[in-house]
Amino acid sequence: MDRLRSLLGLLLLGLLAWVLSTDRRNIPWRVVLWGLGLQFLFALFILKTPMGAMAFAWLNTLVVALLGFTVEGARFIFGDLVFNNVPVGEGEPGNAPMEETPGMVAQTGAFFAFNVLPTIIFFSSLMSLLYHLGIMQVLVKGVAWVMQRTMRTSGAETLSAAGNIFVGQTEAPLLVKPYVARMTNSELMAIMTGGFATVAGGVLAAFVGMLVMYFPDIAGHLIAASVMSAPAALVVAKIMVPETETPETAEGIRVEPEKRHVNSIDAAAGGAAEGLHLALNVGAMLLAFIALIAMLNAGIGWAGGFVGLPQLSLELMLGWALAPLAFMM
Repeated sequence: MDRLRSLLGLLLLGLLAWVLSTDRRNIPWRVVLWGLGLQFLFALFILKTPMGAMAFAWLNTLVVALLGFTVEGARFIFGDLVFNNVPVGEGEPGNAPMEETPGMVAQTGAFFAFNVLPTIIFFSSLMSLLYHLGIMQVLVKGVAWVMQRTMRTSGAETLSAAGNIFVGQTEAPLLVKPYVARMTNSELMAIMTGGFATVAGGVLAAFVGMLVMYFPDIAGHLIAASVMSAPAALVVAKIMVPETETPETAEGIRVEPEKRHVNSIDAAAGGAAEGLHLALNVGAMLLAFIALIAMLNAGIGWAGGFVGLPQLSLELMLGWALAPLAFMM
């Protein structure tokens, strides 16, 4: 039943994109079919082949190990605050050492601030270093080559979509910065859709840090989803805003990103600074919007009490309104 629902959701989401299309007669069906085919082939590789399962497990182990390195750095700064709870014990008054009692723990209550947000800083630094060394460019261009040869999308939009697998929606367009001003509307739509369809490496690592204790294999699942989202983003973008012009990079693209750092240490430090900015933004947005939602819920619940629905909340109303979309997904 779940598989049939997934198939139905795929069809309905495609139909929704078709309804919202700006030019239904020019929809490039080659892009649509190859985009869906690439997702299917990747899922088949991961789920049905021993090599794919090994790669899936290896990626999961790698990300979890990297999270462990993050904890080491965060623990140097914040101590035991990086953990959800720490062992405590009882000791004699005065300066007598504490004797720990097995099973006794204290809740630190700041796991997100001292464990999850530092993950963004570390992964941003790591990504900056890998880009400086040229390692990420090889991976991005490899993925872009496969998508462009099969889907026949332009070089700029394909390279940006591939870059979004590894970096965020603000960094990926920098790969094609010289071409942005002359891009077609369809290409710009593809770049924006790709940015929203995937998550940056640092944010993905933050999700893993929050969920790994509940889902040990979560890293592999999120990486697989991020890779599959790149061709999916191009499919949706090309259905909604089909290409009606001739892109400048229709035959391909050879872009060497500008060197932003003088050496590896500068790259790691610059990435850490950018990660700090992102982590502070994430923390500030969560604080502000969770507080605003709580304020709205208080008012909605108060108003709902007059009609016998004191449990009414913003989450409940949006849940009702978006349930069909969630069902399709």
